[in-house]
Amino acid sequence: MLLRHLRYLLAVADHGGFTRAAEALHVSQPTLSQQIRQLEETLGVSLFDRTSRTVKPTDAGQAYIECARRVLVELEAGKRALHDVKDLSRGTLRLAMTPTFMAYLVGPLVRDYVARYPNIHLQIFELSMDDIEAGLVDDSLDIAIAFTQVRNADIESIPAFTETLGVMVGRDHPLYERRAALSAEEVAQLDFALLAPDFVTRTRIDDYFAQEQITPKVVIEVNSVSTLLEVIRHTAIATILPEPIATQDRALRKIPLLGDAPTRGAALLRRKNNYHSAASVAFMNLVLGAVATESVVQ
Repeated sequence: MLLRHLRYLLAVADHGGFTRAAEALHVSQPTLSQQIRQLEETLGVSLFDRTSRTVKPTDAGQAYIECARRVLVELEAGKRALHDVKDLSRGTLRLAMTPTFMAYLVGPLVRDYVARYPNIHLQIFELSMDDIEAGLVDDSLDIAIAFTQVRNADIESIPAFTETLGVMVGRDHPLYERRAALSAEEVAQLDFALLAPDFVTRTRIDDYFAQEQITPKVVIEVNSVSTLLEVIRHTAIATILPEPIATQDRALRKIPLLGDAPTRGAALLRRKNNYHSAASVAFMNLVLGAVATESVVQ
């Protein structure tokens, strides 16, 4: 059995048939079918049910496919380990963040990382929490900054910092010059533009409203942080986002809240029991060091 057999196996499983898998692999369909038969003969089991119009894995095939995926992920990690350079004179870092962290963290962190390790090639992705977890598990990402709560047991969550969410407005809002904290009753009177309900940050905002017994007037919902910021900059509508996003250069002003403001936990995420490159370890140390000196967003 060769690695080629495993790659061919996964291609058939992922594409749901031999024709499309052969096209993706740039091999003929007869060649692909022959390779899969050789693998089945070696293992002594049928890996695919070929009796229906679509090719589906058998129970044995599904179990073997899951093992094959893990094997290829580990082999790719091993290959990267061989080429890793401990002195960080070269290398690659595949970094992801969820949108609300990307909005204010990526600039300062990349600035400091590039200053220290100018020869590391950075690949930066803005992804949802689900896509980050999937990328860490299949080894297409090295490390991520996201939320502390992870669903996949194969992902390690290293708490980094806790941040406060706050009300913020643009220059056109009548409360732009306000300095006094807002009461829950005043918050309830505001018109809000918020992130869509499928954002984790929105969940924390909704928890805050429920805790304060506020029925918010949500007049706009968007699925993009950059779009939300544009809306707030150009309308007399408020929002709630991580406080560091409200800066003078963004023409946003944060207004304090009476009582306990909503918070959320940020974590460094990486795959458990995986090879962690020198570049990713250096990034993790940079973030944790910045947190320790309270300079993570400066």
